[in-house]
Amino acid sequence: MFKFLRIVSIVALLFTVSTGAVFAADNSITAMGSTALQPLVEQAANKFMDKKPDARVLVQGGGSGTGLTQVAQGGANIGNSDIFAEEKSDINAKQLVDHKVCVVGFAAVVSPKVTIKNVSQKQLIDIFSGKITNWKDVGGPDMKIVIINRPKSSGTRATFKKYALNGVEEAAGVSLTEDSSGTVRKTIAETPGAVGYLALSYVDASVQALEYNGVAPTIANITNGKYPIWSYEHMYTKGEPTGLTKEFLDYMMGPDVQGKLVSALGYIPVSEMKVSR
Repeated sequence: MFKFLRIVSIVALLFTVSTGAVFAADNSITAMGSTALQPLVEQAANKFMDKKPDARVLVQGGGSGTGLTQVAQGGANIGNSDIFAEEKSDINAKQLVDHKVCVVGFAAVVSPKVTIKNVSQKQLIDIFSGKITNWKDVGGPDMKIVIINRPKSSGTRATFKKYALNGVEEAAGVSLTEDSSGTVRKTIAETPGAVGYLALSYVDASVQALEYNGVAPTIANITNGKYPIWSYEHMYTKGEPTGLTKEFLDYMMGPDVQGKLVSALGYIPVSEMKVSR
């Protein structure tokens, strides 16, 4: 009998891992989606579990589109997203409840070997649409431009396209596509002539964030509306949250996260914004 129960438990575990299904126990939840928001949610989850050792919060990436789809279909308790659910056409956004946990800025980011510091909107559009293919055409070195893009399910890509490229379609077949923000940063840092885009929470000394129309991507410029490439970071639930999901979201909005972790990791509390969307 013991052996039979053990086999059943192993089969259930394998099913959960293989399908990505939410662990059904009351003390376990899954949050997945935006890789731009992932570092904050991961660290908050670790601190939350330190305070509540019997709880299990599993944090996964996959992109905003994946997060929204999974929470809408019941495959995750929380869907993390850089975009509003209404911007995703193939889900019923009315069934989802929005929890805005912070704001994050995004920037065009280049390889350290690209020596320019600023790019205009027109130049950026021409680069990503394939009209400009060499950095010398925008005041940089004689070096081929290598575009590092994100999948179409990415909220980072959607935000960058909307607010940096004015909705212009990126050129097909002229870019590399990477699945996560961390991989994008690594690829840009290691590829001469590379350009991509990242949440500011991912920007470090290995890459160079560009000014946009002469405005630096700083927290001050984002909060006062001078720098336009930013988005709310959402944690969506299907209906009003209950149980452990509600406890974790309450923790995300509490002083441990909002008063300390948000700013420490390069995000912006929503309360500091002087503009809204």
